[in-house]
Amino acid sequence: MAAVMERLETPTPLRDFPKAPRIEGRGTPESAWRNCPHLGALPVATLEALVPHGHRAVVVAPHPDDEVLGAGGLMAQLAQAGRELLIVPVTDGTASHPGSRRWTPERLAQERPLETVRALTLLGLSRIRLHRLGLPDGGLVAMESALAWQLAPQLRPTDVVITTWRQDGHPDHEATGRACAEACAQSGARLIEMPVWAWHWARPADPRLPWSRACRLPLSPEVEQRKRLAVRAFTSQTRPDPSSEVSCVLPASALARVLRPFEVFFR
Repeated sequence: MAAVMERLETPTPLRDFPKAPRIEGRGTPESAWRNCPHLGALPVATLEALVPHGHRAVVVAPHPDDEVLGAGGLMAQLAQAGRELLIVPVTDGTASHPGSRRWTPERLAQERPLETVRALTLLGLSRIRLHRLGLPDGGLVAMESALAWQLAPQLRPTDVVITTWRQDGHPDHEATGRACAEACAQSGARLIEMPVWAWHWARPADPRLPWSRACRLPLSPEVEQRKRLAVRAFTSQTRPDPSSEVSCVLPASALARVLRPFEVFFR
């Protein structure tokens, strides 16, 4: 059975923030990260340590695919353990292909949520309800307070909220992280952050990364393969589009940085 998708009412923008630096070029290669002493020395976390038994995991993704890129392995483990999980895609990812004749915003609005359903099914999450907020892709900085306002009532004090890092380098990712932090402060839920684009712009042993809060969750070969297949389900992002200003949103170099045998989280 496919995941159930539910679109929530769009709140009104309340305030604005300065934009984060742009993400350009091919970024730091995964070969460099494999030799990073900080990354190799991270303490190992277990599923139980991240999301204790009896607690619900709430994964909040700025765009369809961020939840799988950053926490696909964690979600697959939650599925295997029969744990409760709520996934909140904040936008429908309609701004990923500026100027594309193939992937217009209208087509992306239809296709990217379907890609999410296919990816989650590959992770073993075929019955998960998606609370789609439908906020504007690329416009979350201006809607940060409204996003926090809408998230807080959905959270329980025992929830563990997993979302993008507040300094990830992408404006939507950072705004979502800040909104989740505010919603957690209001509800009593616990916040865990996942770096996604930070692996692109940061360097090995980079002091800008919060290494003291970082841990890594090992993925079994089965879970690692599930995540690899799930990422490939986002065909709009992983296949070239000659008609777009950005031929491939997630090239092989970007995928290598998230398809590791472990995932990193900031607690």
